[in-house]
Amino acid sequence: MMRTLFLQAPTFDGFDGGAGSRYQAKREIRSYWFPTWLAQPAALIEGSKLVDAPPHNQSLADVAPMARDFDQVVLHTSTPSFASDIKVAEALKAVNPSLKVGLIGAKVAVQSEESLRDAPVVDWVARNEFDFTVKDVASGMDLSAIKGLSWRNHSGVIVHNQDRAMLENMDELPFVSEVYKRDLDWKKYFIGYLKHPYVSFYTGRGCKSRCTFCLWPQTVGGHRYRTRSVGHVIEEVKYILKAFPEMKELFFDDDTFTDDLPRAEAIAKELGKLGVTWSCNAKANVPYASLKVMAENGLRLLLVGYETGNQQILVNIKKGMRIDVAKQFTKDCHALGIKIHGTFILGLPGETTETIQETIKFAIETNPHTIQVSLAAPYPGTFLWDQAAREGWLDTANTEYVDAHGVQIAPLAYPHLSHTEIFTSVEAFYKKFYFRAPKIAAICNEMVRDRQMLVRRLREGVEFFRFLRERKAAA
Repeated sequence: MMRTLFLQAPTFDGFDGGAGSRYQAKREIRSYWFPTWLAQPAALIEGSKLVDAPPHNQSLADVAPMARDFDQVVLHTSTPSFASDIKVAEALKAVNPSLKVGLIGAKVAVQSEESLRDAPVVDWVARNEFDFTVKDVASGMDLSAIKGLSWRNHSGVIVHNQDRAMLENMDELPFVSEVYKRDLDWKKYFIGYLKHPYVSFYTGRGCKSRCTFCLWPQTVGGHRYRTRSVGHVIEEVKYILKAFPEMKELFFDDDTFTDDLPRAEAIAKELGKLGVTWSCNAKANVPYASLKVMAENGLRLLLVGYETGNQQILVNIKKGMRIDVAKQFTKDCHALGIKIHGTFILGLPGETTETIQETIKFAIETNPHTIQVSLAAPYPGTFLWDQAAREGWLDTANTEYVDAHGVQIAPLAYPHLSHTEIFTSVEAFYKKFYFRAPKIAAICNEMVRDRQMLVRRLREGVEFFRFLRERKAAA
């Protein structure tokens, strides 16, 4: 087995690109997800090591000398971080010229030819669902025989092998949490709306929804929700409870954990027996009865992609959601005491000045506990990418999607709505949602009742205003 280093490379300060985030960018509040996409293949390879540089404040000078101790390095990359990641790979190869360099991630899953062409330092990339592809490379298999691999042969010719079939038995995947325990300082991972410290992992892959903008189902996970068995999930939960006794919240990072409601309820009932506080991603259509079962068994928060408050835009992006259903779902969550972190996207097809205001009004009316506002970004491999290119909405000068500081920019524009209008509307959205008396009172009440929350919210406030200043400078 090749000595393999799995690396989330240092990039922009505060840049969170190592997990299944829809948009890799610097957040409003400094936050980091666990690097699950790297931890999963690392768990398959004996003697591997996972280094997640950004949350551990490791610079290129810190990670480059590690190259001497390994036969190959596997970097997780993304469209915004690709150029920076390649510079890191070159620095590692300079330290150890015999080091093999491989890349994984949505970017190379759908742009394997371009990625290898643009980065001569890279020896191979793993397409689509890459866990066992990486394991085969590390085991020393002939590269020409490895399904799902694109590679550079001895003559420098790029070769694309046969596709690898999707993994059907998800229980074949080992626990990522064992890699977290072995290699990471788990308390470095912080998400503003989750209790700290938290742990996250996937119980399945794929999403039944067909949202035109969503990155992972269209590039890696697919549109069938392939799941681990309830027993296998609970086994990992029990391991986490022993390995991380200070954990205050468990987050299931599946694209849409509620896609399979009977399974979600079964897992919830087992979590209730264990006394676990947990959260997950959900679509805004979960019925009251299911919400009640989950709330009674430790569910604290749902991360919900509302995206917009305009019904036609929901149709345009194939969200498969109705505004009235989303409003009722939100009322049910409020009634049951389930908190919501609502995510919204500005600049989707059909957006106008009026629909932006409609979305802000919707957010204020439904009143999630917290929100995140992103800019529509058509990543390669998505329907929105093809649509934007065809319609002329995409600014090809802005296809790295972030500025020099890692802050998200607006790559889409329309004849009736400019980049600048879309970009500046994010700040207006945040201010109108948070700078109102009921929300300020709720935040202050939360801080008064919990000293840890007081310290946390003050820090987040400083980071939030710093983020707004950086965006204003980028405008």
